[in-house]
Amino acid sequence: MPSEDITLRPQGAMRQADGGVACHVWAPNSKSVWLVAAGGDDQRATEMQPEGNGYFMCRLLDVEEGFRYVYRLDGDQTFPDPASRWQPEGVHRPSALFFPESYRWSDEAWRGVRRRDLVVYELHVGTFTPEGTLAAIIPRLSQLRRLGIRAIELMPVAQFPGDRGWGYDGVYPYAVQQSYGGPRALQELVNAAHREDLAVILDVVYNHFGPEGSYVAKFGPYFTDRHRTPWGHAINYDGPDSDPVRQFVIDNACYWVRDFHVDGLRLDAVQTIFDLRPRHIVAEIQAAVQRVAAEQQRTVLVIAETDQNDVRLVRPASRGGYGLDGIWADDFHHAIHAFLTGDRDGYYLDFGRPEQVEKALRDVFVYDGGYSPFRRRRHGARVGRIDRSRFVFCIQNHDQIGNRARGERLATVVSPAAERLACGLLMLSPCVPLIFMGEEYGERRPFPFFCSFGDPQLVEAVRRGRLEEFAALRFQWKIEAPDAQSPETFAAAKLDWSWPDGSPQAARRELCRDLLAARREWPALRDARTAARLLADHSVLLLERGGRQGVLAVANLSAESNALPKDAVVEKRVLLTTEDFRYGGGRGAGDSWDPMRPYELLVFGEGG
Repeated sequence: MPSEDITLRPQGAMRQADGGVACHVWAPNSKSVWLVAAGGDDQRATEMQPEGNGYFMCRLLDVEEGFRYVYRLDGDQTFPDPASRWQPEGVHRPSALFFPESYRWSDEAWRGVRRRDLVVYELHVGTFTPEGTLAAIIPRLSQLRRLGIRAIELMPVAQFPGDRGWGYDGVYPYAVQQSYGGPRALQELVNAAHREDLAVILDVVYNHFGPEGSYVAKFGPYFTDRHRTPWGHAINYDGPDSDPVRQFVIDNACYWVRDFHVDGLRLDAVQTIFDLRPRHIVAEIQAAVQRVAAEQQRTVLVIAETDQNDVRLVRPASRGGYGLDGIWADDFHHAIHAFLTGDRDGYYLDFGRPEQVEKALRDVFVYDGGYSPFRRRRHGARVGRIDRSRFVFCIQNHDQIGNRARGERLATVVSPAAERLACGLLMLSPCVPLIFMGEEYGERRPFPFFCSFGDPQLVEAVRRGRLEEFAALRFQWKIEAPDAQSPETFAAAKLDWSWPDGSPQAARRELCRDLLAARREWPALRDARTAARLLADHSVLLLERGGRQGVLAVANLSAESNALPKDAVVEKRVLLTTEDFRYGGGRGAGDSWDPMRPYELLVFGEGG
């Protein structure tokens, strides 16, 4: 029988004021727990004392950072710490002590980035640089800042099996992937980013644990069969003994903010975080994170990924919402991608018409209560007057590239003019733009799914699972995907990082930089007022920002030249065109604006 004491305790090994280390673990499945030293000749074992509600605790003296240990349950098997702060030898080996408070920060004056100022750059640590480490990102930060980026978003860094992976198979949510450099390297990166006036958002996965190296079920009921996710049993957020599980996850979110000074969390696939309690775990995470942010006197943003078009996530608690700062809004990506590429497989079945691009720019969600042919039911909810800075738009991200069998980027499947048009519409939208690494210069190297599991049966299961996932989404790819387990697949995804002067890559990057400068400097693009409409034949889109005295973007959605609607641009001058020769287009100085070139985006206004 569990104790009636429902006191919830933080888990993990943490240094105390007197120099000792307090170790707490929740192991309600066990009658006895021992902490066993696992480094060199040190094989001491310390019996942990029960604290009630399934928790056990002990204190260690005279131990240093890096001290290795495991937990022995009921005198039988030994396992790493579920709340391990450091796994220097991988997911199956002992945990190590890490003391985050010993790092000397230099960001005391840093206050974060306001939501309305966000420009997010999503990156994967392992493929962003040749070295594939957190430390190797630091020399690149100044380039991103000069480009106009305000926040880097790291794909998950929680310890996962092997040294190659997307990170969504993490099994130690408190430990930083050792092949990336470990926990101290993440602190160094965040500190360096703040020096460059860049925020850091961390992608965290609270909907499942990975399939290899996860031993939490040995300790307690972390999982439930009440719900199912695409990855198996759901995490136990609402069943018996779920209070400590919830606390484990809430403490983890606060850990990244408090001890690593991250400026935001991106919650992966919240539609698969199942919780039937009156107050959803996602809302509790936000409340706890904001308490830490208030203590540190800085802005911290919690943004959810979801495919549900659910505005409850960003509504305040007073209106029945979860109070999050933002959500990823996929409909803009789907609308522009399906329209430009002609893809109709999977969820692209719902998209492909120009009026859907218009609706996404105007209303955020294309499906805001209407019937979805892909889902065969009504889908989504109206955004109404909710601040558009609460929605993140993109034309590429890790999922949308990696959901293609070979991981092809947009630059390889549409014309340069069409890609420039998509970039222009993204940057001129009222929502927060997200750029996937390399997109700014038209990177052509793929970003397919890759992993490095140690279990051959699991490798085969992942291969079959990917095929089943594509089938479930009704993707009809006619080509074979590269071997996700192969080191060559991983190596092929590393960025080229090349844009020599005069190259198409340099021109594409200049367009991105100029559009980001416009978002930052033009008053009209900081004005909430947005209107979008298609002309009669649906081949020309008008996007108005900042009211009639603001700027007007005229987009030719056709692969053919198109007449400029002169009555719409009376007494306005051209501020920018995506077909400028400087951006890789065909327009030179003095060319007539009429007709518009294929897929050209012209921006008119009274001035910057």
